[in-house]
Amino acid sequence: MNDDKFKEECGVFGVFSKRNFNTPVITYYGLYALQHRGQESAGIAVTNGQHINTYKSMGLVDSLLEHNDFSNIKGKFCIGHVRYSTTGESKIENAQPFICNSKIGQIALAHNGNVINKNKLKEELGKNIIFESTTDSEIILRIIVKEIDKGKRIEEAIISTLKLVKGAYSLVILAKNKLIGIRDPKGIRPLSIGKLGDDSIISSESCGITSLGGEIIRDVEPGEMVLIQENGIKSIRICEKEKNYLCTFEYIYFAREDSIIDNINVYVSRVLAGEELFKECPAKGDIVIGVPDSGVPAAMGYAKAAGIAYNVAIVKNRYIGRTFINPYEKIRRQKISIKLSPIKVNVYNKSVIVVDDSMIRGTTARSLIKILRNAGAKEVHFRIASPIVKSYCKLGLDIKYKKELISYSRSIDEIKNSIGADSIGFLSLEGLHNILGKDKSFCFGCFNGKYPYN
Repeated sequence: MNDDKFKEECGVFGVFSKRNFNTPVITYYGLYALQHRGQESAGIAVTNGQHINTYKSMGLVDSLLEHNDFSNIKGKFCIGHVRYSTTGESKIENAQPFICNSKIGQIALAHNGNVINKNKLKEELGKNIIFESTTDSEIILRIIVKEIDKGKRIEEAIISTLKLVKGAYSLVILAKNKLIGIRDPKGIRPLSIGKLGDDSIISSESCGITSLGGEIIRDVEPGEMVLIQENGIKSIRICEKEKNYLCTFEYIYFAREDSIIDNINVYVSRVLAGEELFKECPAKGDIVIGVPDSGVPAAMGYAKAAGIAYNVAIVKNRYIGRTFINPYEKIRRQKISIKLSPIKVNVYNKSVIVVDDSMIRGTTARSLIKILRNAGAKEVHFRIASPIVKSYCKLGLDIKYKKELISYSRSIDEIKNSIGADSIGFLSLEGLHNILGKDKSFCFGCFNGKYPYN
């Protein structure tokens, strides 16, 4: 819904089934649970042990059913992907999974993340390779195939390839009799392993497992390759263990509330952020409201800590896609006013405290404050349950230039005036680290400019 959000937004899913060969159906519903991570395109790749077939479409996961009946498509191994374009254009050629031929047969790959040395890697592949897409994900696959064609086993080829890759990635890879999941050495993007009966599942988030009725086994560790075959699950290190630098925006916004990432409950972390926010930035008001949907848990935490009633004052039109995940600014702006409507009786002549999870560009905040004032709100105090975003990111988020940020060349007071609020407050970086766990490391790059990779 929100323009004031980063987008990283891709989701990967994979399943191996010993008995139920209808893995495309399982993958379809797994992707459904990951739909929040990308709404531009969706795709599935399935193997019957001989060939890999892919099915892709632009739009939501639903759109895959327009031309495919997955109930009649069989295979023991399957992977899937939902995409938002952080690199590459928004077109069907860039929809994943990608597939490529090698000496050992077809290989398919789906990727969540961003490769920051992609141009160098593409040059090293040579000019003779004709790329089918404009994404960094295909570059990873092409290098893996190149290593396989040198005579390496697929596991060795993957390790050799990823030693060259610099950036964020969670990968699912499909060969004719193997499902492979990999998380980058810094652990910037999440990846979970689970089971559904006798079936093995890999998913960007644990909600992709539990929504199917499955059981979470654990997170894939940073720098770990998980190999799933007929004879079981094997763990392989692709590098020495490093510090985990999970992107904090997974907890702030990206992940679904019912997910658990690296043993931290996403919903609980957002409620705690709201409670901490009140301690740092108290405000007097008649009601506390959350910006739907991602700002609601923090608003509930803020209201609880403040001892002020939490109420619903904004209705969201759920039939319009998340504006933040739409790559075109004009469309984002048009959708915001259509998506949000006030419940006037709850705000008229009241001092309203609005809590959101983050603020990036400020467009949603401006529109929302205007909506509330037009509905009769006496005062509007804005509170953000994350620190001020000060830097752009090269690891898979959509902000490429600092001037896109509302904080660019503005003081906090100037930000307040820019959005039209009576007051504004942000959670401190220390406060965010406290609620996530001081004993753990994270990527706070968009807040302090310090990234795992220079």
